[in-house]
Amino acid sequence: MGAEGVNDPGPGAETLDVQTSQAAVLTVMRLFRALERVDTGLTPQQYRILKLAGAGGERSARLAERLAVAKPTLTATADGLVAAGYAQREAEAGDRRVVRLCLTAAGRAALERADAAYADWLGPLLGATGDMAGVLEVIRGLDAAMDERRRTRIGVA
Repeated sequence: MGAEGVNDPGPGAETLDVQTSQAAVLTVMRLFRALERVDTGLTPQQYRILKLAGAGGERSARLAERLAVAKPTLTATADGLVAAGYAQREAEAGDRRVVRLCLTAAGRAALERADAAYADWLGPLLGATGDMAGVLEVIRGLDAAMDERRRTRIGVA
């Protein structure tokens, strides 16, 4: 099985012919590579961690699961964010074994700059499709489908 359960379309799922699938994969990979080159001041991994941690602090194990990375990889990236002053680790009240990664003011500012850089890059691209709302709806649908696959794969109802 591949990432996010890609090899198992699930019951009732439509299938793609090979050529259409290849074209879609290449486009998604091209989009990802282009987003990696946007000058945000953060790596894509740092951005993803800060976005999730910024939602109210997140346990490292949960962050690693949501990002589909190994805990050592997450720890190394989080260490860099802490060293840069973008995040801090906080023990959870009542259970000091639980440590949450939380944004600092500098982390929130870095995230705002990155969000603006991505919006400046992505906005014109989406606008060029002639159906920005429709494309965004499809992207939200893909995100929801990936979340559902992850929940199914790990047995969360």
